[in-house]
Amino acid sequence: MERLNQTSKVSEFILLGLSSRPEDQKPLFILFFIMYLVTITGNLLIILAVRSDPQLHTPMYFFLSVLSFTDICFTTTIVPRMLVNFLSHKTISYAGCLTQMYFIYALGNTDSCLLAVMAFDRYVAICDPFHYVTTMSHRRCILLVAFSCSLPHLHSLLHILLLNQLTFCNSNVVYHFLCDINPLLKLSCSSIFVNDLTIKTEGLVVLVTPFLCIVLSYVRILVAVLRIPSATGRHKAFSTCGSHFTVVILFYGSIFYVYLQPLSRYTVQDRVATIVYTVLSSMLNPFIYSLRNKDMKKGLGKLMGRRKS
Repeated sequence: MERLNQTSKVSEFILLGLSSRPEDQKPLFILFFIMYLVTITGNLLIILAVRSDPQLHTPMYFFLSVLSFTDICFTTTIVPRMLVNFLSHKTISYAGCLTQMYFIYALGNTDSCLLAVMAFDRYVAICDPFHYVTTMSHRRCILLVAFSCSLPHLHSLLHILLLNQLTFCNSNVVYHFLCDINPLLKLSCSSIFVNDLTIKTEGLVVLVTPFLCIVLSYVRILVAVLRIPSATGRHKAFSTCGSHFTVVILFYGSIFYVYLQPLSRYTVQDRVATIVYTVLSSMLNPFIYSLRNKDMKKGLGKLMGRRKS
């Protein structure tokens, strides 16, 4: 009962957002509203194109459609709350803050696992093409997606439960546009040793393991591609994997910048970097995958043709 009374001293948090200047709020609202519409539209088109075109019913595009759906959910967890903050209400309840953070980590890490699965898929397709159909069977694809979606929820739940044990009894001002673990830990007036240790151990493993799998897959792919005697074959392989690797660099580069540094150094630059992996990456994914992929262009063209007719 005593702990509940202590935590009740902070019943809500104030999200300061990207800027505290009143004249910046409407331009930022318009900018992020447009980005949100582009994100939803682009990823929805990817999903519809994959579902409607039989030529896209392959593991690669199945994983891409799941990634697009995850990106829609991920962005929806963040941007609508931002838009409300820009115009009026900057407060979020204690429960609402923890709920938002739960889904941010669950969906963000699902994105991370899916990128690793997609890298593995490209590795099998290029390095072991004769066994691709059996290795990437429908059942195995479903299991990989199920694992990619379930493990991040357990990871997210662990950090939320640990955060809920903390006492917030001083300031309730969060210097961020979303509920993130680092700025919330800075507000706690109780010991954050267990939280910090968990982030540096379990959190680091969950974050770095998919990245290492991706790097290993692309190293093997690079070695295999360089052995292809045909220049056309090399170009096709590089073109297919180039779009995947662009997404990986954009996504992980910003995440590592934000989380692989001491808590005391959390600054305004981290808020900007957070935009890259939460909003910008989800918006650019459809363009990166469709503009550099002939099959996806054809699928989108067929989809648009059906809608017009």
